[in-house]
Amino acid sequence: MFSENNPILYIIIPCYNEQEVLPITAPKFLAKLNQLINDNKISPKSRILFINDGSSDKTWDIIKELSHKDEHYMGICQSRNRGHQNSVLAGLMEAKDICDITISIDCDGQDDINAMDKMIDAYTNHNFDVVYGVREKRTSDTFFKRFTAESFYKFLKFMGADVVFNHADYRLLSSKVLQEFANFKEVNLFLRGLIPLVGFKHTNVYFERFERIAGESHYPLSKMLSLAIDGITSLSIKPLRIITALGLVVSILSFIGALWAVLSEFSGRTVAGWASTICIVCFMGGIQLICLGMIGEYVGKTYMEVKSRPRYIISDRTGHK
Repeated sequence: MFSENNPILYIIIPCYNEQEVLPITAPKFLAKLNQLINDNKISPKSRILFINDGSSDKTWDIIKELSHKDEHYMGICQSRNRGHQNSVLAGLMEAKDICDITISIDCDGQDDINAMDKMIDAYTNHNFDVVYGVREKRTSDTFFKRFTAESFYKFLKFMGADVVFNHADYRLLSSKVLQEFANFKEVNLFLRGLIPLVGFKHTNVYFERFERIAGESHYPLSKMLSLAIDGITSLSIKPLRIITALGLVVSILSFIGALWAVLSEFSGRTVAGWASTICIVCFMGGIQLICLGMIGEYVGKTYMEVKSRPRYIISDRTGHK
C-alpha cells in the first residue's frame, strides 16, 4: 500500500541537444522513479519533467515520444535556447504548485541517481528543505578539469558568492523553498548562489560523479568562466570594492612617485627615463581598462535587470499533471 502522505516528487532535467544521451538516461530516471515509488518513499503521482532548452536536434521529439509511452514522463519546450540556468528555473517554476519536492539533475548521466534516496530521506526523516548534492571526489576528471573546477568554486567564494563547494545543480528543494524562491526576480541567474540566499534548513549529500555516457559536454572552460563572471557580478559587489582599494593604492603610489620626482628635480638628480615613463603609462592604462570593464559588467547586469524581460518562455508542453 502507498501512503497518501508520501511526497510528490518532480525530477527536473534540463536538456540541450541531448538526442544521443537521452534515450539511454531516460529509462534510468524512470527506473529510479519507480523504485522510489515501490519503496514507498514518494507518491505514485511523482513525475519526470524534461525541459527542452531550444535544442536544434531531435531532443524535443524524443521527449514527446517518451511522454506518449509513459505518463510519468512530462516535457516542456522553451521557445528558444536560454541556457542551462533558465531551463532549470523553468522546470522548478512549472512544478512548484503541483509537487512537494523537486530534484534537479543533468541529463548526461554523470550524477549518481542513487543519491536521490539519501536526499529524500533527509527531507522526509530530518525535515531538510534543501539538500545539496556534492561531489565526493573528482578522480574521473583530468588534472586540468579538476584544477579549474575547484579553482572556480574557491574563486567564487573569495569574491563573495555564497556557494557550496563542489556542488553544481543536483539538489532537492521543498515546495516551501520553491514558493519563496519564486519571489527572486533576477534575470541574470546563478542558481548555485541564489538558492543559499533563500535560507531554510539544509544539508549535503555526497555522491560519486561518473563519465558522461554519450554526447559532448555543454560546459567547456569558456562557459565555466562566463558562469563564474555571472555568479560574481550577480551576487557580490566585492569586485567594485577591490577596484576602489586598487584605485586608492595606485593613487598613493602615484603621489609618492610625484613627490619623488619633485625632490629629484630640486636635488638635480633627474635622469631621462623613457622606459620608466612608458611602463607607468602602460600600467595605468591597463588598470583603468580593467576597472572600466568590471564596472561595465555591473552596468550591463543592471541594464538587463531593469528591462525585466521574461526569463523563459514555454512554447509547448506534453505529458500529464
